[in-house]
Amino acid sequence: MKRIILITGGQRSGKSTYAEKMALKLSSKPMYIATAHIWDEEFQERVLRHKERRKDAWTLVEEEKNLSKIQVSRKVVLIDCLTLWATNFISEKENFNVDETLKTLKDELSLFTSQDATFIFVTNEIGMGGVSINPLQRKFTDLLGWLNQWVASISDEVILMVSGIPVKIK
Repeated sequence: MKRIILITGGQRSGKSTYAEKMALKLSSKPMYIATAHIWDEEFQERVLRHKERRKDAWTLVEEEKNLSKIQVSRKVVLIDCLTLWATNFISEKENFNVDETLKTLKDELSLFTSQDATFIFVTNEIGMGGVSINPLQRKFTDLLGWLNQWVASISDEVILMVSGIPVKIK
């Protein structure tokens, strides 16, 4: 039975750890879809720490953009994370169109979540701070904020992580 869960919060709020524990409660062999593009050594170290924490209980799939090509029917799948996934669609563009990019992201997620699976999406809540002086950052904040709102609207459950504490929103 299809189910969509969104886990959001700030950086280092405990989103990924909480999502991993949730997935392991729902399945003995969940699928982990890593969306990150590795752009430097420090980020590579973060990814390695995540991998070490997960160990062998997971089926790992690395996919930066085309989630809908991954077959996940009847599985529990953790997608970590929508923030980095959305970044992959704009990283090659100096000037991206927010509306067009948002439509592309929604279309891809609609195809992906049309499968009968349990989807656990992790995302960052980046719009809770001040307004950036950087125009690209403001556009990305708009894009991710609208994407997060849309994913929350189609989710069965939404959890906000605050200092390692899950707060049920929906």
